[in-house]
Amino acid sequence: MSRAIHESDWKVLRQLEPIALERFCQQVLSEISRFASDTNKTSHERYLAVFKLIEMRDRELANAFNNLRRSTALQQLACIQSHELLTEEEMSRFSAETRAAVQSLLAIWRA
Repeated sequence: MSRAIHESDWKVLRQLEPIALERFCQQVLSEISRFASDTNKTSHERYLAVFKLIEMRDRELANAFNNLRRSTALQQLACIQSHELLTEEEMSRFSAETRAAVQSLLAIWRA
């Protein structure tokens, strides 16, 4: 699915992208805190767990947020939604066509 997103949906995405990015970062920081405070592991084990988590989440962040363009917006929006970063109300701001495209991509990725 390489078609560009509609202009009206592009504008909505540009408004919601910083909100989704903030939520993603909050989630990652919460995960880091949990990993770092796990007293059942050594400091080195906790460090390694945090390091691996950051590596993984950094790739996810890049897929969802880096170099946002109209030509990749549907894939990036689907990636954002795969992390449940936008509410139903926020998603309802997009056209039915865009929401359907995002759901199709999510179904393919989850299959």
